[in-house]
Amino acid sequence: QVQLVESGGGLVQPGGSLRLSCAASGFTFSTYAMSWYRQAPGKERELVASISSTGRNTNYADSMKGRFTISRHNAKNTVYLQMNNLKPEDTAMYFCKAKINGVDYWGQGTQVTVSS
Repeated sequence: QVQLVESGGGLVQPGGSLRLSCAASGFTFSTYAMSWYRQAPGKERELVASISSTGRNTNYADSMKGRFTISRHNAKNTVYLQMNNLKPEDTAMYFCKAKINGVDYWGQGTQVTVSS
């Protein structure tokens, strides 16, 4: 079955960096686009970034452009989110998502907290 397992979250000071990973299994990873979303307490889940199956095309939410970088390693079935210059408003649970045959699959999420 499809499994997505995020890791790499934690507590970081403002201006710091984190790299999130999402390990995928149960489907042909290299043929599907992948996305990162986040959800802060009391807010709706929002798209952070997406990447095409080959990694050639990426898309970012405006507030993340220039600070976040999405990438993937198809041989490792893993998608990454490099987050730099983190701000307190980036505090949220971060999820990766795969859309396979019209069905959304989500990981359990990894918590990112940006605080001094």
